[in-house]
Amino acid sequence: MTEFSLTAADFERVSVERRVQTIARPSLSYWQDAWVRLKANRRALVSFYIVIVLLLFTVAGPWIWAVDPTVQDLDQLSTPPGADRRAQIVQPYVPWNGVFTTINESLSDTVGATTEIRLAQPASTQTVRLVWDPVLGASGYRVYRNVYDPAPDGAVGLPLAEIYDPRQVSYEDLLDLTPTRYWYSVIATDRNGREAEEYTTLAVDTIRVITAAEAQTRGLVDLETLLSLGDEVRVSFHPLGTDYLGRDMLARLMYGARVSLFIGIIAPLFFVLTGILYGSAAGFIGGRVDQILMRFADFVVALPFLLFMILFKIAFGIGPGESGVVPMLVALVVLSWPATARLVRGQILQIREEAYIGASQLLGAKTHYLILRHMIPNTVGVILVTLTFAVPTVIFVEAFLSFIGMGVAPPTPSWGSMCNEGIQTMLNHPHELIFPAALISLTVLAFNLLGDGLRDALDARMRSRE
Repeated sequence: MTEFSLTAADFERVSVERRVQTIARPSLSYWQDAWVRLKANRRALVSFYIVIVLLLFTVAGPWIWAVDPTVQDLDQLSTPPGADRRAQIVQPYVPWNGVFTTINESLSDTVGATTEIRLAQPASTQTVRLVWDPVLGASGYRVYRNVYDPAPDGAVGLPLAEIYDPRQVSYEDLLDLTPTRYWYSVIATDRNGREAEEYTTLAVDTIRVITAAEAQTRGLVDLETLLSLGDEVRVSFHPLGTDYLGRDMLARLMYGARVSLFIGIIAPLFFVLTGILYGSAAGFIGGRVDQILMRFADFVVALPFLLFMILFKIAFGIGPGESGVVPMLVALVVLSWPATARLVRGQILQIREEAYIGASQLLGAKTHYLILRHMIPNTVGVILVTLTFAVPTVIFVEAFLSFIGMGVAPPTPSWGSMCNEGIQTMLNHPHELIFPAALISLTVLAFNLLGDGLRDALDARMRSRE
């Protein structure tokens, strides 16, 4: 038998290539991964920034634009954004005695139209003085004003005055004059008080005027500045215009955001939290306790919100014309939680059948630990969606209650009450409705898109499919 002796030279080194599994991306926590997924959703990210801007608009806005939302600028009523702010210096107002004429005092059953209407002096926001030719047989005159040409449909507009003395052939208009075009109509009346079938109309363009003393008192010019008749100054600047009482729209939107967003965020936080705890307990315990708890929730749903709002106002001693923000919050929290409780209960009933819940119970996990550590975090998506839908709903509830006089009372602004005020002037001055309505729409859209993005980012099952 042959013997072989092996040495180290008889062996060749063999290189083995090892495949080591590496982590494709760094390890992230639950919330870090959710933030990465949220940033990938452009709509949700833009909505998130919009919500931040709205909060800054609400909190820091009044510090930057320090204008009292209750102060009236009587020279600028319902002024739209970008309107001409020039005002001409004139003399202080001097009363006018009018124009009287001598005519045949015999009255007639039929009268004609005035042959001509003219201005006694240039029209301005201080006064418009009209003079017309007398009408034979007239017992008096009626003066009307319109912001539209009455020729197409014969709508002469707002009745300003009824003159019973046929000798008076003049009228001075001092009623809420703004720098715009007016159509004045003068209609003669017969001996029976009936208006003539024909009338004469005059189109008048008014210019904004102000006295030198008023310009200096309101801080439009320095006290040392010498102003002459005919000089031009610029009245106060309102970036978004003014409302029908001359109040700054931007300042009212900022202060209104505090009320609307306070009610729209605080109330949902409280009643959603109540619904989470109530629905979690009912869904996890189950059985007879679950049935009793949910029947009580059905009873709360059947309670009339408006009736309880009235009862809470009485209980809190809120009288007519006073702001009912606190009763509104209490009524929302007490009556709005069942919807969230039902959703959370359904999620809990589904999650408690999962295998990891049974494993945790076998390991000795307590009930409160299972609910707070496992079940509620897995319902975050549903909770956030419910919260985002609750915010605009509460804003609309506030608007409705303010409309019927049970919510935010004037002069305190809110987006809902501003919309209700803007409806009255939407045809002539649409900016009073557009701005608060646009903020409500933007807020609703931003919260909805942000809620959808957060639901996708926080849903663990969607992450497992990627």
